[in-house]
Amino acid sequence: MSAQDAVTALERLGLPNYEARVFVALHELGGGTAQAVSDQSEVPRSQVYGTADELADRGLVEVVESSPKRYRPVALDTARGILAERIEREHDRAFENLEGIRATETDHGSGQDVSTLRGRQPIDDRIAALVREAELAVVLVAPVQTSLSADVADALREAAADCAVTVLTADPGVRDAFADDLVRVVVMSEDNPAVFAGRALMVDDSTVLLAVETDDEPVDEEAMWTGDSRIGRILAQFMQSGMESGTDRAD
Repeated sequence: MSAQDAVTALERLGLPNYEARVFVALHELGGGTAQAVSDQSEVPRSQVYGTADELADRGLVEVVESSPKRYRPVALDTARGILAERIEREHDRAFENLEGIRATETDHGSGQDVSTLRGRQPIDDRIAALVREAELAVVLVAPVQTSLSADVADALREAAADCAVTVLTADPGVRDAFADDLVRVVVMSEDNPAVFAGRALMVDDSTVLLAVETDDEPVDEEAMWTGDSRIGRILAQFMQSGMESGTDRAD
């Protein structure tokens, strides 16, 4: 990693540009005067003093009261802990503020919307939420065991107490994971290409979610879903047809 990479990473952790550059320069030097830090970081010397004092206030830099004044960085483990605490505080503050201003009810759309999601965690969360809203039936295509997060698996178990829940998979390990539950698991034959297309969810023959993996960093999965809508019912019919064809060849 270059010095610029380190500066960029520190900025992402919340340090202003000058503070990140001075902090990186101090670690490269091991310590130094404002002039030495300025030469290394390309931060104007007049700005180094205030920037180093800000870092000292954060606990990231030691100030050596000499003539001229010198600065030393704290140990990396110490800095890591300080920045981690800072991130945690900002995280808590942000979500406390959001909790205070958010609408009482979340807008789930008109029921005719087609929505898209990017990223494994948001997709897992949406799948679990849709499963928990099921009244009659749930069908989930989960190609392998890693297709199931713990929350999704729990949602399937909960739903199975009140409606028919089926998981289609190519991985016998999924069947083992639900061995003691009411969830029906169908292990499909490896020659069925629909198994490997991605994840798919059908709820009550009208709500459908389709997800595929992607190579676009940092997004690892993309999905589209539609609620109790005409499009959802059409897609559900296709899924139902494919499921019936696949289960005929299941183990």
